[in-house]
Amino acid sequence: MKMRELLEDSIALWHACPACLPPMPRAFSEEEQAIREGQLDGFLEAIEAELRSIPRTRAERQAARDRVTAAFVHFAQAALDLDEQHIRLLLDGGFSAIGTNLGRQARRFDPAVGVADIFQASRNAWTACGLQALLGGAMSLTPAIFAYSMLYPYTDNYLDEPATSSELKIAFSTRFGRRLAGEDVPPANGREAAIWRLVAMIEAQYDRARCPQVFASLRAIHRAQENSLRLFRQGPSAGPADILRLGFEKGGASVLADGYLAAETLSADQARFIFDWGVLLQLADDLQDVGQDCRAGALTLFSQAAPRERLDELTSRTLQFGREVMRRMYDLPGPGCRALKELMERSVSSMLIRSAGEAGGPYSRAYLARLEPHSPFRFSFLNARRNQFARRSGLLIRLFEAFLEGDEDEPAFPLLPGALMPRA
Repeated sequence: MKMRELLEDSIALWHACPACLPPMPRAFSEEEQAIREGQLDGFLEAIEAELRSIPRTRAERQAARDRVTAAFVHFAQAALDLDEQHIRLLLDGGFSAIGTNLGRQARRFDPAVGVADIFQASRNAWTACGLQALLGGAMSLTPAIFAYSMLYPYTDNYLDEPATSSELKIAFSTRFGRRLAGEDVPPANGREAAIWRLVAMIEAQYDRARCPQVFASLRAIHRAQENSLRLFRQGPSAGPADILRLGFEKGGASVLADGYLAAETLSADQARFIFDWGVLLQLADDLQDVGQDCRAGALTLFSQAAPRERLDELTSRTLQFGREVMRRMYDLPGPGCRALKELMERSVSSMLIRSAGEAGGPYSRAYLARLEPHSPFRFSFLNARRNQFARRSGLLIRLFEAFLEGDEDEPAFPLLPGALMPRA
């Protein structure tokens, strides 16, 4: 399917979704939520205990990994209702290994790369490697997935720099587009040289003539980024339809590229689901960041609507859209990975519910009261702990840094997709 068809199909699916709550995941009583909150506090205390002595040797890192893993397994089973298959997928050569491997490779590629950029790249690598498993393969951080995952911390950081003029950003974007199209464009500076090296890593794995869809998908996400720059220059004059189209284009194209890097070729049904999954992840991110985006003047469906109206109906439509996307996932032919499908469904639903509870103000009290029983943790608890989560996250970075210094054959740090955990 062509990108325009995928985009129009996804927009049509969105408009067909009713603006009322769909059937929701299981409900928790306040007593059950309080018990799970105690489990979360216990897990965070176990993490904080590890931070009192950062491991320096291979043996110390192994022991710290074993203790953190044991604490997570207990928490995941007691508070998140994850079973052995889910936990194995997360920890035993799965997502945690991908995050640590990416971090170690990133430090070899660029010793100055920051942990925040590694976390951003890990999110994309988890998506791409998850699609490998979803489509019947084995999860593996291939050179092309590593390179694509690292591209956007580099390009986003450059395009987000306030000190860089619009003219320079446009000039870079034009050169980058030409390089993605296969032109021999000399890099203008050291940052571009690093970005060009990442593109070359993708080219080394996928031949342009044999795998045209891989590079077409990379050009598609680049066009979406350029459209984003143009929309930002429009400012408040941008209409809701333009903002919706751009958000869908960015989210869908980004994850469609992951799909082609994961599988090289996709059926029409696979491409449709993967594009829609990218749209859903973009919507979840936008809802999670609605407060920050409102303050920064960033235009998304949620940040544009929040100053004028309650977000109740918009969030309900997003949940309905997610339900339809999940239905398409379960309808995909082939064995796939049932535990992964369950994790994907659960994580995006919990992120949307939790983000609404965190945002608070743009919602009616009645709407939040309907959502809250479907969160394993009360909204008031999560909001009261927000500063503690942020402080512990800063300390957790130091622990992750210690694991990045380890050898390749050392165990991975149990770094997990954030959608499964409270924000920060």
